Amino acid sequence: MQIKSSVTPPASSPSEEKAPAYYESNDGDEAGTVVTVDHLQRKLSGRQIQMIAIGGSIGTALFVSIGSGLTSGGPGSLLLAFLIYCFFMAAINNCMAEMAVYMPVSGGWIRMGGHWVDEAFGFALGWNFFLYEAVLIPWEISALNLVLTFWSDDIPVAAICAACIVLYAYALNFTRDEYLLMTLSFINLFAVKWYGESEFWLSIGKVLLIGLLFAFTFITMLGGNPKHDRYGFRYWNNPGAFAEAVTTGSLGRFEGFLAALWQAAFTIVGPEYISMMAGEAKHPRKHLKNAFKTVYVRFGVFFIGGALCCGIVIPYNDQQLNAILSGSSGGSGTGAASPYVIAMQNLGIGVLPHITNALLVTSIFSAGNSYVYVASRTLYSLSLVGHAPKVLRHCTKKGVPIYCFCIVMLFPLLSFLQVSSGSAQVIKWLANLTEAAQIIDYIGMAVVYLFFYRALQVQGISRKTLPYVGWFQPYCAWFGLVAMVVTVACYGYTTLLPGYWDVGTFFSYYTMVFVFPVCWTFWKVVKRSKVVKPAEADLIWEKPLIDAYEESFIDDEDGFWQEVLQMLGKKKRVPQVE
Repeated sequence: MQIKSSVTPPASSPSEEKAPAYYESNDGDEAGTVVTVDHLQRKLSGRQIQMIAIGGSIGTALFVSIGSGLTSGGPGSLLLAFLIYCFFMAAINNCMAEMAVYMPVSGGWIRMGGHWVDEAFGFALGWNFFLYEAVLIPWEISALNLVLTFWSDDIPVAAICAACIVLYAYALNFTRDEYLLMTLSFINLFAVKWYGESEFWLSIGKVLLIGLLFAFTFITMLGGNPKHDRYGFRYWNNPGAFAEAVTTGSLGRFEGFLAALWQAAFTIVGPEYISMMAGEAKHPRKHLKNAFKTVYVRFGVFFIGGALCCGIVIPYNDQQLNAILSGSSGGSGTGAASPYVIAMQNLGIGVLPHITNALLVTSIFSAGNSYVYVASRTLYSLSLVGHAPKVLRHCTKKGVPIYCFCIVMLFPLLSFLQVSSGSAQVIKWLANLTEAAQIIDYIGMAVVYLFFYRALQVQGISRKTLPYVGWFQPYCAWFGLVAMVVTVACYGYTTLLPGYWDVGTFFSYYTMVFVFPVCWTFWKVVKRSKVVKPAEADLIWEKPLIDAYEESFIDDEDGFWQEVLQMLGKKKRVPQVE
């Protein structure tokens, strides 16, 4: 990347009154590091953002929890549910891409919600997302401990918890050559580029795991297994493609499909993580545009492909899988609960289960690492707009919001509750309480986009002038909004059926559905905020500063593979500044 030595926004920029312009900081890492108006640093390269987008969207659920959707709905329902939910998520991604590329500000749609919709709406969105991400950190540490029990039950739980907290916290500033030799990544306390570098490598592990499982499925279904069993799509015929859940008959098969759809809802993610990197991308509009575009490919290949493979390698009535998921057999939540691992064991394959579980360890660690990063940036963005204490705005010289980071690192301490078998349920309970928060995030994105779209129309700004234009708008936004509202409203419907009522289960499904409007109402009452009128929506905001920064690039930055070659020392780097 080559940029001019300074960036001066237009003199008429209204944003100048609220924040300083972009400026450069030489911290000994890299010449010409660009610091944003809010003191974060634009160090994430296109290579890193692409892999973080992959790593952030692929979690343990795709490899382990997906088995629950299979046993509830069968392979046909699972594939159909993942296909349909990918369309839901594509609609949300389409909305978020247009807004984030146009206005790549730190905090993403959270700050946009307060700026273009209603300050109270932004307040509720921000705290909803922060709590969701922060609570998932101890949950992932708990999952890591469980996965390690695949090899031995004598796992020092407290030691693993402490090690994860330390690794999430610290980054060692190795040279690139040392980094390649050691492949170590201890991230969040130091410069954001080390977080990006660590996630680049950890995400490669996820891609390798997916490739391994896809290859395993294809080869073994054609007879390439110790039993020489050419099973193909056998399990789609026996026991069948569609399983019954809750009731029997056609209604039972439909409810099985719904159970698979709810599983898809908590497996398929993506646009929120890209949006949260907007404030720290080196070339925001180019990198974010490319990342958002590749989300559709990830939906098709990783999630739909994963659902298809899962339904091929194992029947939905497999005794071991059902016993583990029901709790009558050990291994729930571990690599042993993965339908792929069970399929490998059923075929008499002895090495692949261990390789799969080892890659699952890196996948879980990567997820927790991402949650620490995103949670700290979310809290920081809340402080920027007065939705959290102003003291949290303080950043280190390397652009790390240190006080936000310290608060976020209190949440992993909850993982020590695992030391007591009874207290370990508290972590699961907290994670369940925040389940609906994920879907509420997507509802928020669609709402913000509809306000953004209406403001563009009223103010006479053509969408053709935007750096990225989404498809079929605003119909796509309305489709995504309705789909997500229906999903969050119905996914806990079974608790309302006769004989299924349970207070704890009901609130585990719907707590955040109640918390969100409470937060919204609280802020409206305290601050007397009003819904932003389309004619008054500030569509300029930080645009002059971002435009000036983007125009300061002397030449285009290298693409993904060129950056990889540079990292490996196979291609010389272009000097970064004049």
